[in-house]
Amino acid sequence: MTYDIRDARHADLPAIRDIYNDAVLSTTAIWNEQAVDLGNRQAWFSARQSQGYPVLVVVDDEDNVLGYASFGDWRPFDGFRHTVEHSVYVRDDQRGNGLGSLLITALIERARACGKHVMVAAIESANAASIRLHERAGFITTGQMPQVGTKFGRWLDLTFMQLILNPGALPPAVDKE
Repeated sequence: MTYDIRDARHADLPAIRDIYNDAVLSTTAIWNEQAVDLGNRQAWFSARQSQGYPVLVVVDDEDNVLGYASFGDWRPFDGFRHTVEHSVYVRDDQRGNGLGSLLITALIERARACGKHVMVAAIESANAASIRLHERAGFITTGQMPQVGTKFGRWLDLTFMQLILNPGALPPAVDKE
């Protein structure tokens, strides 16, 4: 089987919604408890596009969406404009096939191309597979936040990881106009 990473299209949104909703309903990867409708994913997709941020999909030979990834602003303050937080989700029947690695590698390349300096991951601390995926991609653990979330009747801990995309880069010059 061969896989391709490409920019998502509007026609991919039902599959993206289904992958997202599976994560909402059956995992602690997303800390929402309610499934979303297609309108929600359309609004999310439009927001990413208007910000100039990618939504990538990994597809099989028949162009079936098997996973998706994206990034967006980490925090809404000017000082954080060079930092993004990302998400990578793979369809439940495709996990463990290396698709997450393909997506995260492509996403890192896109973040560098956008001139971003740091990529942040916020991962439920018991999600060992996601933590390993990020470690293999060069991310380091920068923080642990116990019991900051809840889902399925239990407290959830959050692990922050980050990758400096352009080590040694100088901060941008201050515009004094």
